[in-house]
Amino acid sequence: MDLLLDIALLALLLVTAVSIAWIKDLFAAAMLAGIYGLLSAGFFMTMGAVDVAFTEAAVGAGISPLLILLTLALCGRYQRADRNRARLAMILVATVGALLVTATVDMPSFGDPDAPAQTHVAPHYIQESMAEIGIPNIVTSVLASYRGFDTFGEVVVIFTAGLGVLSLLMANASQSQVLREQSPVQQQSRDIVLRVVAKVLIAPIMLYALYVQFHGEYGPGGGFQAGVIFAVGFILYSLVFGLDAVHKVASHGLVQLLSAVGVLIFGCTGLLSFASGKNFLDYSALAGDPVTGQHIGIIVIELGVGITVASVMIMISYLFSAQLRDREAVLSIGNKNDPRGDSNPAAPKQPLEQGAG
Repeated sequence: MDLLLDIALLALLLVTAVSIAWIKDLFAAAMLAGIYGLLSAGFFMTMGAVDVAFTEAAVGAGISPLLILLTLALCGRYQRADRNRARLAMILVATVGALLVTATVDMPSFGDPDAPAQTHVAPHYIQESMAEIGIPNIVTSVLASYRGFDTFGEVVVIFTAGLGVLSLLMANASQSQVLREQSPVQQQSRDIVLRVVAKVLIAPIMLYALYVQFHGEYGPGGGFQAGVIFAVGFILYSLVFGLDAVHKVASHGLVQLLSAVGVLIFGCTGLLSFASGKNFLDYSALAGDPVTGQHIGIIVIELGVGITVASVMIMISYLFSAQLRDREAVLSIGNKNDPRGDSNPAAPKQPLEQGAG
């Protein structure tokens, strides 16, 4: 039964991946990308990787399609045909695929009990994690303590990615205030059902994010998943009630500040351990009892991870939403100043279904 389920999931993953590469409707591709993330989460569940499945469901099937849709609102729904670029992409994908297949020849077989990971690393984590770290979720022990350097690097990468998006999309920030003052664009949704449903959902989303944040030691979850879920709540609020409304709750400047604060919390925890005579990110120095110190360190650095991930995701959504609002403001001001108005069918307008790519 498990074999049939794995075959079915892999077949659906293959069909979805081919459909994403083949289809020219980028909106449909975004929806298929969400389905691909959900199928991947199901496949990870069948393999027993619950934490990875949780992350894939939150990121791949949750926030990624939202950010892709915000991008499509700026660049257009349909992809322009470019045969030369398509050929180059196919050559690149085929080359990288061949290299990956070649590299798997030297890798041990999947599930091989004699593989180095099964004979050296995994046994120590499984047998000694509870005594050294004192928490039942071994995945959290590995990510937050044993492999703390790598997790710190991942948080820095997320922060750097946020800075990259910020530097790219803040180029026209000086025009934003003028456009907002002149624009008659209505940002808040007028759909009463959508607004009521959003008000009902946002509080449980935030509460669940807090649960995932502080329950990662005992079950699937942690800072990465909680940060994404927390960001989804703010993005939903922004989509339904408008960018100005969500800025009153968390301003753009506050979100930028918090994205750096999370990284500083993680790094300062390591420096505190270092200053106490232990290795960097050795949490046993944070308390008299090493296990208690591990608990404190993991809670603190997971909080930093959650703050950075949530802040960067919210910041990116703010930037895309502001760009979209400014573009709509330009179109609205142009139509307002055009004496022909909307009554002239020959008046040039920028369609949402313009070509992208």
